[in-house]
Amino acid sequence: MAAVAERETVRAQARWVHSSARKARLVTDLIRGRSVPEARTILAFSNRAVAKDIEKVLRSAVANAESRPDLHWSGDTLVVVTAYADEGPTLKRWRARARGRVNRIRKRTCHITIELAQSPAAVAAAAEAAAAPKRRAPRKKAEPVETEAVAEETAVEETPVEETAVEESETTNEAETPDETDTTEETES
Repeated sequence: MAAVAERETVRAQARWVHSSARKARLVTDLIRGRSVPEARTILAFSNRAVAKDIEKVLRSAVANAESRPDLHWSGDTLVVVTAYADEGPTLKRWRARARGRVNRIRKRTCHITIELAQSPAAVAAAAEAAAAPKRRAPRKKAEPVETEAVAEETAVEETPVEETAVEESETTNEAETPDETDTTEETES
């Protein structure tokens, strides 16, 4: 018999979610086998209330995969391998009915589990990168520098700025301001 290599997976689980397993399975069936970005999109646009809880579990599984030091996985290269909802304990409550009778109310819970693995394309790309010999890029030859272009650039940059013209305009403005105040005082009186 040939040995089958196990796929390494990362999983997250939410227990005692206040929803029935039957309703949760409708949503988990939609994301099973999909990539993580595609599954997030499906869950974001789902009208079912349990989709928010499943999205939390998916985010937790991605965080588990990214935080493991032995796996250098990116969240965008992961695939939802398994997604299922098992039944949890049922809380039994009673409601009063007519003639002193009662009806049973079942508050169901479920356990949601999601397992992620790397996509086959990402695994193949990582294997090719590891198998390929590392090659250095050839060095580039130095290009000769044109001296005329450099001389023109330095000539343009070294043009002096006249500072005396700025100082003279400031002094003329100072001289005009006292005269204007004198004329306004004379017109008022």
